Amino acid sequence: MRSLAYDTDFRARARRTQGWGLGLLTVAGLLWVWFGVLLLTPFEPGDSSNTCPALITSEYVHDKACVESRDWPQLVGIIGGSVPVAVIGAVLYTSGSVSHRMAEHLAEVTRLDTASA
Repeated sequence: MRSLAYDTDFRARARRTQGWGLGLLTVAGLLWVWFGVLLLTPFEPGDSSNTCPALITSEYVHDKACVESRDWPQLVGIIGGSVPVAVIGAVLYTSGSVSHRMAEHLAEVTRLDTASA
């Protein structure tokens, strides 16, 4: 394989890796938005017909039934699920970025060496 074809293929793989990382970071961000919406909007508990206020209102704290009826494991699961997605996304994005930058650096160093020789 010629060096130019290899370099082009290497850069394409680096950009693809970077894209996967950005996609996973977007998924993690959407999970955080979903968590915020579920946490900060009023909800209806399954065992009663009244609506519980949002978490940020003072009425929420005084209504013990609302605090106990909120589905906390679901909320914790959403946040817990977003952490590995965000970490893997950050690692892939960083790896792709570094690979691409190193390919650019090597190409520039090679060009400067051949120009000065």
